[in-house]
Amino acid sequence: MAKKDKQAKKDKSEEKDKSRERYEPGTLQPELTKAARSMRTFLTRSLSASGLYAGQDGVILALSSQETMTAGAIATELGVKPPTMTRTLSRMEAQGFIKRVADESDGRQMRAALTELGRRQVGAISYAVKATEAFALSGFSDKEMRQFCKLLKKINGNLGQENDKDDGFGE
Repeated sequence: MAKKDKQAKKDKSEEKDKSRERYEPGTLQPELTKAARSMRTFLTRSLSASGLYAGQDGVILALSSQETMTAGAIATELGVKPPTMTRTLSRMEAQGFIKRVADESDGRQMRAALTELGRRQVGAISYAVKATEAFALSGFSDKEMRQFCKLLKKINGNLGQENDKDDGFGE
Protein backbone atom coordinates (compact mmCIF):
# COMPACT_ATOMS: atom_id res chain seq x y z
CA MET A 1 0.00 0.00 0.00
CA ALA A 2 2.96 2.31 0.61
CA LYS A 3 3.90 1.99 -3.07
CA LYS A 4 0.42 3.19 -4.11
CA ASP A 5 0.66 6.22 -1.80
CA LYS A 6 4.08 7.11 -3.20
CA GLN A 7 2.78 6.75 -6.77
CA ALA A 8 -0.27 8.94 -5.98
CA LYS A 9 1.98 11.63 -4.49
CA LYS A 10 4.25 11.44 -7.52
CA ASP A 11 1.25 11.80 -9.88
CA LYS A 12 -0.01 14.86 -7.97
CA SER A 13 3.46 16.38 -8.03
CA GLU A 14 3.67 15.92 -11.82
CA GLU A 15 0.24 17.57 -12.24
CA LYS A 16 1.41 20.57 -10.21
CA ASP A 17 4.56 20.81 -12.33
CA LYS A 18 2.46 20.87 -15.52
CA SER A 19 0.26 23.66 -14.15
CA ARG A 20 3.39 25.67 -13.33
CA GLU A 21 4.98 25.37 -16.74
CA ARG A 22 7.27 28.25 -17.53
CA TYR A 23 6.30 30.80 -20.15
CA GLU A 24 8.23 30.36 -23.36
CA PRO A 25 8.59 33.50 -25.51
CA GLY A 26 6.80 33.08 -28.83
CA THR A 27 3.87 31.09 -27.44
CA LEU A 28 1.49 33.97 -26.64
CA GLN A 29 1.09 35.47 -30.12
CA PRO A 30 -0.01 32.30 -31.94
CA GLU A 31 -2.41 31.29 -29.15
CA LEU A 32 -3.91 34.77 -28.94
CA THR A 33 -4.30 34.90 -32.73
CA LYS A 34 -6.00 31.49 -32.80
CA ALA A 35 -8.36 32.50 -29.98
CA ALA A 36 -9.28 35.77 -31.72
CA ARG A 37 -9.92 33.96 -35.02
CA SER A 38 -12.00 31.31 -33.28
CA MET A 39 -14.12 33.94 -31.55
CA ARG A 40 -14.52 35.90 -34.79
CA THR A 41 -15.55 32.74 -36.69
CA PHE A 42 -18.05 31.75 -33.98
CA LEU A 43 -19.54 35.26 -33.95
CA THR A 44 -19.70 35.41 -37.75
CA ARG A 45 -21.60 32.11 -37.83
CA SER A 46 -23.99 33.42 -35.18
CA LEU A 47 -24.69 36.54 -37.25
CA SER A 48 -24.88 34.92 -40.69
CA ALA A 49 -28.69 34.55 -40.57
CA SER A 50 -29.01 38.32 -40.24
CA GLY A 51 -26.99 38.89 -43.44
CA LEU A 52 -24.08 40.54 -41.65
CA TYR A 53 -20.49 39.82 -42.61
CA ALA A 54 -17.38 39.92 -40.42
CA GLY A 55 -16.65 43.43 -39.21
CA GLN A 56 -20.07 44.85 -39.99
CA ASP A 57 -21.27 44.17 -36.46
CA GLY A 58 -18.70 46.62 -35.09
CA VAL A 59 -19.86 49.32 -37.50
CA ILE A 60 -23.48 48.89 -36.45
CA LEU A 61 -22.59 48.96 -32.74
CA ALA A 62 -20.43 52.08 -33.24
CA LEU A 63 -23.24 53.85 -35.10
CA SER A 64 -25.82 52.76 -32.53
CA SER A 65 -24.07 54.86 -29.90
CA GLN A 66 -23.95 57.99 -32.10
CA GLU A 67 -26.37 59.37 -34.63
CA THR A 68 -23.81 59.70 -37.43
CA MET A 69 -20.07 59.15 -37.86
CA THR A 70 -17.50 59.70 -40.58
CA ALA A 71 -15.81 56.69 -42.13
CA GLY A 72 -12.53 57.84 -40.57
CA ALA A 73 -14.04 58.03 -37.08
CA ILE A 74 -15.51 54.54 -37.40
CA ALA A 75 -12.20 53.21 -38.74
CA THR A 76 -10.34 54.72 -35.79
CA GLU A 77 -12.81 53.31 -33.27
CA LEU A 78 -12.59 49.82 -34.78
CA GLY A 79 -8.85 49.90 -35.42
CA VAL A 80 -8.97 49.46 -39.20
CA LYS A 81 -7.62 51.54 -42.07
CA PRO A 82 -9.95 54.16 -43.64
CA PRO A 83 -9.96 52.54 -47.13
CA THR A 84 -11.14 49.27 -45.55
CA MET A 85 -13.92 51.13 -43.77
CA THR A 86 -14.96 52.91 -46.96
CA ARG A 87 -15.40 49.55 -48.70
CA THR A 88 -17.28 48.13 -45.71
CA LEU A 89 -19.64 51.11 -45.62
CA SER A 90 -20.31 50.82 -49.37
CA ARG A 91 -21.24 47.18 -48.95
CA MET A 92 -23.42 47.92 -45.93
CA GLU A 93 -25.17 50.72 -47.80
CA ALA A 94 -25.94 48.31 -50.67
CA GLN A 95 -27.33 45.84 -48.12
CA GLY A 96 -29.53 48.54 -46.60
CA PHE A 97 -27.95 48.62 -43.12
CA ILE A 98 -26.63 52.19 -43.37
CA LYS A 99 -27.22 55.34 -45.36
CA ARG A 100 -24.82 58.15 -46.15
CA VAL A 101 -25.81 61.66 -45.17
CA ALA A 102 -24.09 65.00 -45.74
CA ASP A 103 -22.37 66.56 -42.75
CA GLU A 104 -24.41 69.52 -41.45
CA SER A 105 -21.38 71.81 -41.08
CA ASP A 106 -19.45 70.64 -44.17
CA GLY A 107 -21.61 69.49 -47.06
CA ARG A 108 -18.60 67.87 -48.77
CA GLN A 109 -18.10 65.50 -45.85
CA MET A 110 -20.21 62.33 -45.81
CA ARG A 111 -21.31 60.62 -42.63
CA ALA A 112 -22.81 57.17 -42.07
CA ALA A 113 -26.07 56.62 -40.22
CA LEU A 114 -28.03 53.48 -39.44
CA THR A 115 -31.19 52.76 -41.38
CA GLU A 116 -34.17 51.14 -39.68
CA LEU A 117 -32.87 47.75 -40.86
CA GLY A 118 -29.48 48.53 -39.33
CA ARG A 119 -31.04 49.59 -36.01
CA ARG A 120 -32.96 46.30 -35.87
CA GLN A 121 -29.64 44.40 -35.94
CA VAL A 122 -28.29 45.94 -32.71
CA GLY A 123 -30.13 43.52 -30.41
CA ALA A 124 -29.12 40.46 -32.45
CA ILE A 125 -25.49 41.59 -32.47
CA SER A 126 -25.45 42.24 -28.72
CA TYR A 127 -26.98 38.83 -28.08
CA ALA A 128 -24.50 37.07 -30.41
CA VAL A 129 -21.52 38.86 -28.81
CA LYS A 130 -22.64 37.86 -25.31
CA ALA A 131 -23.31 34.27 -26.39
CA THR A 132 -19.89 34.04 -28.06
CA GLU A 133 -18.17 35.35 -24.94
CA ALA A 134 -20.13 32.99 -22.68
CA PHE A 135 -19.21 30.03 -24.86
CA ALA A 136 -15.55 31.05 -25.07
CA LEU A 137 -15.26 31.61 -21.32
CA SER A 138 -17.25 28.59 -20.16
CA GLY A 139 -15.43 26.93 -17.31
CA PHE A 140 -13.75 30.17 -16.20
CA SER A 141 -14.50 31.50 -12.72
CA ASP A 142 -15.64 35.09 -12.38
CA LYS A 143 -12.24 35.95 -10.92
CA GLU A 144 -10.44 34.32 -13.88
CA MET A 145 -12.59 36.25 -16.37
CA ARG A 146 -11.88 39.58 -14.65
CA GLN A 147 -8.15 38.80 -14.50
CA PHE A 148 -8.09 37.71 -18.15
CA CYS A 149 -9.79 40.93 -19.30
CA LYS A 150 -7.43 42.97 -17.14
CA LEU A 151 -4.41 41.27 -18.72
CA LEU A 152 -5.76 41.76 -22.26
CA LYS A 153 -6.33 45.47 -21.55
CA LYS A 154 -2.76 45.73 -20.30
CA ILE A 155 -1.46 44.04 -23.48
CA ASN A 156 -3.55 46.40 -25.62
CA GLY A 157 -2.27 49.37 -23.64
CA ASN A 158 1.33 48.25 -24.08
CA LEU A 159 0.89 47.71 -27.80
CA GLY A 160 -1.10 50.91 -28.21
CA GLN A 161 1.73 52.90 -26.66
CA GLU A 162 4.16 51.18 -28.99
CA ASN A 163 1.99 51.95 -32.03
CA ASP A 164 2.01 55.65 -31.12
CA LYS A 165 5.81 55.78 -31.43
CA ASP A 166 7.49 56.60 -34.72
CA ASP A 167 8.55 53.28 -36.20
CA GLY A 168 10.91 54.81 -38.74
CA PHE A 169 8.76 53.91 -41.76
CA GLY A 170 7.41 57.42 -42.15
CA GLU A 171 3.72 56.51 -41.95
